Amino acid sequence: MLEVRHVTKRYGQFEAVSDISFSVKKGSIVAFLGPNGAGKTTTMRMITGYMPPTSGSILLEGMDVFEEAEVCKQKIGYLPENPPLYPELTVYEYLEFVANIKQVPPEKKAAAIDEAIEKTNLQERRHTLIAQLSKGLKQRVGIAGAVVNQPSLLILDEPTVGLDPLQVIEIRNLIKQLAKEEGRTVMLSTHILAEAEEICEEAIIIHNGRIMASESIDKLKQGLKEQFHITIEVKRESHKIPDILAGIEGIVEVKPTENGAILTSTRDCREEVATRVVQGGLGLVGLSQNIEDLESVFLKLVK
Repeated sequence: MLEVRHVTKRYGQFEAVSDISFSVKKGSIVAFLGPNGAGKTTTMRMITGYMPPTSGSILLEGMDVFEEAEVCKQKIGYLPENPPLYPELTVYEYLEFVANIKQVPPEKKAAAIDEAIEKTNLQERRHTLIAQLSKGLKQRVGIAGAVVNQPSLLILDEPTVGLDPLQVIEIRNLIKQLAKEEGRTVMLSTHILAEAEEICEEAIIIHNGRIMASESIDKLKQGLKEQFHITIEVKRESHKIPDILAGIEGIVEVKPTENGAILTSTRDCREEVATRVVQGGLGLVGLSQNIEDLESVFLKLVK
């Protein structure tokens, strides 16, 4: 569906993106993650044809995004971090303007606008001036503009930034709904890792302009399971835990806490740990294994 091949982007001597390559399968929902300044927005702008790479190529459904720019742009929907809305237009007028720019055929334009309004639940706001809308509704208008041409690739740059919790939930649900339609591919940039884990199936992690990982989220998390983190909580004499657990195979570190300890082990040794603590008379009240999440993967890769 989308192939980025050895793409580099330089601004003078500064290399914002350095020889990156990755591919995105048709119908997948991909999180594009990285710290501030990692190169996410630059990469997205190149994929959409907004700016050319210094070197390398970007292919959409086998077509070069810059050599066949007009055709490719008709297949792409893009929501930048700050949607380019015109406050003096109504919602319908803005979507009509966007549909014209994206060369939606005249005979299909009215139906396409109505469909975009319905998908983003803006029916009651279609004749409202954009200037009068809340930030959450403006974000919906931006998404409606991104999908009015029924794109096969939808790129969203920080779509929930600055929204309140209710608006965040609404936009997340909308993204999931849009991703299910017609095998649409969605590429989502976000700083909220829990959001990426909830919405997306795969993740591409970029840091200092280089791709650090490109894999399904499940496989990325599995890659951290060479270490197990076990939390123990006891009623008394927690200072004895290191001595009691000495000699258990796989334990590489024991960090005492106020009411117990946190273990790092190369294997799941909870049964042996529980037995030792109970036999030691410390009053075991809690034993749990921490579950690795996307945040753990992200921090490990960028540090």
